[in-house]
Amino acid sequence: MEKENKFFNLETRIVDALKNVYDPEIPVNIYELGLIYEIVVDDDQTVHIKMTLTAPNCPMADEMLADVDQSVRGVEGVKDLDLKLTFEPPWDKSMLSEEAALELGLL
Repeated sequence: MEKENKFFNLETRIVDALKNVYDPEIPVNIYELGLIYEIVVDDDQTVHIKMTLTAPNCPMADEMLADVDQSVRGVEGVKDLDLKLTFEPPWDKSMLSEEAALELGLL
């Protein structure tokens, strides 16, 4: 149980860190945009993140990936990061959180 709580708390801190990373072209963080598809924390505290971009040809892709890397590696307890970019399934507006949709005036 303690191990489960430890990883849950680490995942919560990772999500909080991701909420500080913004797509430079959209005033909403990448977590609320729905760009984070998966977060898995291994027993050795390696974090595996699968994420996407709003468009495959996003001109800010390198900057956003670097921001994710820096933010997640800065979370206490994270030993390593395996960051994978995918475009399956492709991102669309239905992946926005309700908070993001409100911020963007889509609700």
